Amino acid sequence: MAINLEKGQKISLEKESGKTLTKVVMGLGWDAKQAEKKGGLLGGLFGGGSSDNSIDLDASCIMFAGDRPVDAIFFGQLKSKDGSVIHSGDNRTGKGDGDDEQIVVDLISVPESVTALVFTVNSFTGQTFDAVENAYCRLLDGSNQNEIARYTLTSQGAHTAQIMAKLYRHNGEWKMHAIGENASGRTINDLFQPIGAFL
Repeated sequence: MAINLEKGQKISLEKESGKTLTKVVMGLGWDAKQAEKKGGLLGGLFGGGSSDNSIDLDASCIMFAGDRPVDAIFFGQLKSKDGSVIHSGDNRTGKGDGDDEQIVVDLISVPESVTALVFTVNSFTGQTFDAVENAYCRLLDGSNQNEIARYTLTSQGAHTAQIMAKLYRHNGEWKMHAIGENASGRTINDLFQPIGAFL
């Protein structure tokens, strides 16, 4: 059964999943307050569809070696240079239930030098998170799609980005830290400095 994380909480992936994980999926999703399609996550948020109220939200993953960023996976680069992290791509239709974007991490293939993977969400079109609700991130076992942990954001406000969560190595095992910190910026380039506080 998945654990519901609170802001700042840290868990061991191995302990929570009951086994050594080789691949995980970070799923991220949102609802738009004014979305025309209230049943589906994000309606037209990703810039597709109808849209006086479209908000282009982008999920990203930044790989760090210590406090030094070494790669970024986002809508402009859907795969890490080493191939260990793959982004599902922009969701521009909002059709269907489930995650709006997913980032798959092959834990075995992540280079030893990489100590942390930080997951973020930016409002590329500049709308604030006042227009977004039910933002969450969840970690799935990549082999069977079982949900291991979920973190639901409770804060809304005038920020345009969120530092959602971090996967990191500690004493030879992978752990997850639910960060949930507000930030500002249309792209991941704006988030490197605030992320530094969580490395």
